[in-house]
Amino acid sequence: MALLHKERKIADPEVIKKNRIKDLRRLLRKLPFERSSEDNKVIFKHLKAFPMLSSQTTTKELKEICSVVTLDVWKDDDYTVFGNTGFYIILKGSVVAQTDPWIRLKAKNEDKPTRNTTFLLERDLPELGVGDCFGCLEGIEGEEVNSQILTVKTNTLPCEFLKVSSNDYKRISQQLKEKDLMEKCNLVQPCESYKLWPRQSLLKLAELIVWAFFPENTVLVTEGVLCPFIGFIKSGECHVLRQVEVNHKLRNGKEEKRLKQVVMGKLTTSQSFGEISVLEEDTITCSIVTATDVTLGIITPEKISELDETTRSLLLQTNKKTFGNLSKDEIYTEYIEQELQREWYQFKQGVVVDVINSSGIQPGCGKWSKSGSQ
Repeated sequence: MALLHKERKIADPEVIKKNRIKDLRRLLRKLPFERSSEDNKVIFKHLKAFPMLSSQTTTKELKEICSVVTLDVWKDDDYTVFGNTGFYIILKGSVVAQTDPWIRLKAKNEDKPTRNTTFLLERDLPELGVGDCFGCLEGIEGEEVNSQILTVKTNTLPCEFLKVSSNDYKRISQQLKEKDLMEKCNLVQPCESYKLWPRQSLLKLAELIVWAFFPENTVLVTEGVLCPFIGFIKSGECHVLRQVEVNHKLRNGKEEKRLKQVVMGKLTTSQSFGEISVLEEDTITCSIVTATDVTLGIITPEKISELDETTRSLLLQTNKKTFGNLSKDEIYTEYIEQELQREWYQFKQGVVVDVINSSGIQPGCGKWSKSGSQ
C-alpha cells in the first residue's frame, strides 16, 4: 500500500520553518562531540536555509561550522548578550536590540562601519524573534568581547540561541585556507617545469590559483590567440590539436586547400600549459580541448601581475611554449598517419557489416544469442 500513495510534501513555509527550528533545538541539545555525522548533515541542511549565515560562508566552512555549533540557553530576563563573541540565530524566545546595527555581515562591513554604532532609544528598540539573527562571525578587532557593540537584551523567556563562536569560525577559516593552499602547492610541484622550484616561490604561485571545472569537449584555448590563463590539471585529460593545411577533394573532382586539426598529444594530471602565452602576451601554438571532464587550477593574467619580479623571471625561465617545437612536416606526417588509421578502421567496419548482411546473421538471435551464463 505504501507504493500506491506518494509521500505528501509540506509546502507551507511557516510549517517548514517550525520543523527546522524544532530539529535544530533537538540536535543542539547534544554537545558537539556527542553528535554523529548524520546529525551534522541535518544541521548543515537546515543552516543553508538561513541566508544571513550561508551567504557569509563557503560550503566547506558551513560544513565545518556544523561540527562546532552550540546551543546557548538564557533564563534571565533583561540580560545583555554580547554579539561581538559570535553569530547567533534565535531558536526560542525573543530579544531586543540595544544598538544599530545589531548584526555585522562580512559582505557589508563597509556599508555599516562598527565605529558608527548608535545606541537606540527605548521607543526605537526592535524586537527580534525566532529565526532572526544578530552578532558577527568575525570578531571586531580592537573591541573587547564584552563591549556594547552588537548587543541585545533577552525579552521573552527562556531564550535559546544557535551560536557560532567567532573564535571557532576564525580557526575553521584559517585551517581551510591552509589546506587549500597546500592542495594548490601540491598541484603545481609535480609538474615538470616546477619540480626544482623553491618552496617559497611555489607558495607565492599557489596563492594566485583558483579552481575551475570544465566539462568534456570544452575548448580551453584556440591556436593563434592569447591563452586566457595558465592551467594546471588536477584531474581529467585534454587533447592538444594543431592545424595543418591539406588538399581536400570535392565531389566534382576538384581540389581545394582546407585547414584540418590534428591531435598531436595530450595533457593530463600534473601537467600545465599557457605560461609563455600569458607571460609574454604571445599567441599560443596549439588548441587545447578537454577529452573528459577536467578540473583545473588556473591563474589569470591579472593575477600574474601581482607576482614579484623574481618569481615572474623564474616562471619564464623554467617554461617553454606548449607543443611549440613541432615542425609543419611533423604535423603533416601525423595527420597522414591518423587519416590512414581512420580509413583502415572504416574499411574493416564495412567488411564486417557486409559479411553479417550477406550471411543473414542477426546478432542476438538464434545461435548468435548469448545466455547469461556464457
